[in-house]
Amino acid sequence: MKLWLTSDNVDWEAERYHYAVEQMMLTLFPGERPEYPDSPPPQSLVREKNAAIFTLHRGKKLTNMSALVFREKGWHNGVVRFPSQELDAPPEEVYRTLQRAVKQAFYKASTALLGHDLPWGSLTGVRPVKIPAKALLEGATPAQAEKVLKETYRVSPLRRRLAMDCAYESMKATNSLKPDEISLYIGIPFCPSRCIYCSFVSAAVEKCLPLVEPFVEGLCREIAAAGELLKATGQVIRTVYMGGGTPTTLSGPQFHRILSAMEEHLPLQRCTEFTVEAGRPDTITPDKLAVLVGHGVDRVSVNPQSMNDAVLERMGRPHSGEDIRRAYGDVRKAGGLAVNMDLIAGLPGDSPQGFAQSLREVMELAPENITVHTLALKKGSRLMENPEALPTDGEVEAMLNAAWETLRQGGYVPYYLYRQKYMSGSFENVGWARPGLESLYNIAMMEELHSILALGGGGVTKLYWPKTGKIERFANPKFPQEYLRDIDKLCREKGALAPLLLETKGD
Repeated sequence: MKLWLTSDNVDWEAERYHYAVEQMMLTLFPGERPEYPDSPPPQSLVREKNAAIFTLHRGKKLTNMSALVFREKGWHNGVVRFPSQELDAPPEEVYRTLQRAVKQAFYKASTALLGHDLPWGSLTGVRPVKIPAKALLEGATPAQAEKVLKETYRVSPLRRRLAMDCAYESMKATNSLKPDEISLYIGIPFCPSRCIYCSFVSAAVEKCLPLVEPFVEGLCREIAAAGELLKATGQVIRTVYMGGGTPTTLSGPQFHRILSAMEEHLPLQRCTEFTVEAGRPDTITPDKLAVLVGHGVDRVSVNPQSMNDAVLERMGRPHSGEDIRRAYGDVRKAGGLAVNMDLIAGLPGDSPQGFAQSLREVMELAPENITVHTLALKKGSRLMENPEALPTDGEVEAMLNAAWETLRQGGYVPYYLYRQKYMSGSFENVGWARPGLESLYNIAMMEELHSILALGGGGVTKLYWPKTGKIERFANPKFPQEYLRDIDKLCREKGALAPLLLETKGD
C-alpha cells in the first residue's frame, strides 16, 4: 500500500508516525505491506487503487488530520479535528496527539470503504484495558470511561464490556499492591517439542539435553544475585511466575534445586501467588507436582489448547484429550494447586462446534482459571512459514462469542486481556476466573502495574515508575547457549539495577 504523510503548514516529523500508520494498516487490511514513495503524491489520484494520503493542516482554532484512502471499491476521506493549541504542548504530548489522530483518520476512511467497524475499533495496541482503567483511576465514572472507548475509539459493545470488566480488576489489583512489592518472572527455555503456532525461543530437550543441567546451575546463580539486589533495595516479592518454554520439562530434582535457591536467597515472605506453567501433559508427573507443592507453589497451568485429538495432532502436540484429563487428575491429587487451562480459538482444522465442545470438556473439569486465546500467526512459527487452512474470521468470532456466554453462565468472569499482532479477526486473548481466584501476576504484568524482575532464559525485566508511568526494559538472552555464555555478566547487571529500583520505589 502506498503511503504519503504530508503537511502544508506544520513540521511534524512524519517518519515518526510510520509505525502508527502501519499498525492501523495491518489491522484494517491484513497482508498489506507499506510503501513510502520518494516522490510527492500525484496531482491526479483517480487511478490509485491501493494508497493513503495523510495531510496535517493547522488552523487558528482547529487542526485537521485527514486520511484520503484509495481502494478498488473507491475512495473516502476521513478527518479528525482537535484544538490547535494541543500542538503547542510538550513534544511527547504532541506525539501522542498526532499518533492518535493519524490512526483515527485512517480508521474512519477505511471503515467507510469496508462497510463495517472492527471489534476493537481504532485501537491497535496490546493493552486496551489501560484506557478505561486510567480514566477510572483519575476519577471518571464507569459511564465516562466506557464513553471514551465508544466515541473516541469506536470499540464494539461486546469488547467495551470486556474492557470495563478487566478495568475493574486492574483497579483492584492496583489498590492491593504496596510500593515495596515487585513480581518475579523466571524463564525456562526448554520444551519437549515445538508446536506449529509457537514463536517462543525454546530448545527442544532431546536436542539440548546437555544444556539443561548447566542452565539450572546458572539460574541458581542468577537467583542469588537477584536476592542481593532485593536485599539492597528493601523490596519483596508479591507474585512469582515461572514460564517458558515448558518449565515442567525439568526433572523433580532440578525443580527442587531451583526452588530451594529461591527460598534461600529471595524475600518471599509476602508472596501470595506462585505459578508454574506445567502446560504440556506429557511433562506433568506426580513426583514433580509433589516437589512444587512442597515448596509452596500454589498455581499451575495444564494447557490443552484443544480437546480434539485431530486438532492436537495437526498442531504437533504429542498428546490427546485423555492425556489432559490424566494430568489434571494428577494435579488435583497433589492438592493445594489452583489450575489454569488454555484454549485457542482459530486453530487449523477446528470449527465453532469443535471449539465449543473443547470448552465444555474443560469446564467439566472445573479449573479455577480458563484463558481463551485467539490464534496469532507469529513470525518464526512453523504455521506462519507454512500456513494451513484456518477458520475464517467469522468462525473465530463465533467461537469467542459463544465462549463468553458459556463462561459467564458457568460462573467465570473476565479479569485480564491483551491483544497481539496478526491475530485472527483482530480479536483478543482473555483470562477468565472464578470470582476471587484471579491471577494477580497476570493483571500486574499485562497492565504494567509495578516492576517485574526477570531471571532465566528470555526473561525481560520491566522497571515501572508509578508517578510518571515510565518503563525501562532489560532483556536476558533467549537461547540457553547465550544465557550460559553471559551468566557472569547477567549476575553483575542485577546488582547494577539497584539505583533504578530504588528510584521506582521512591517515585
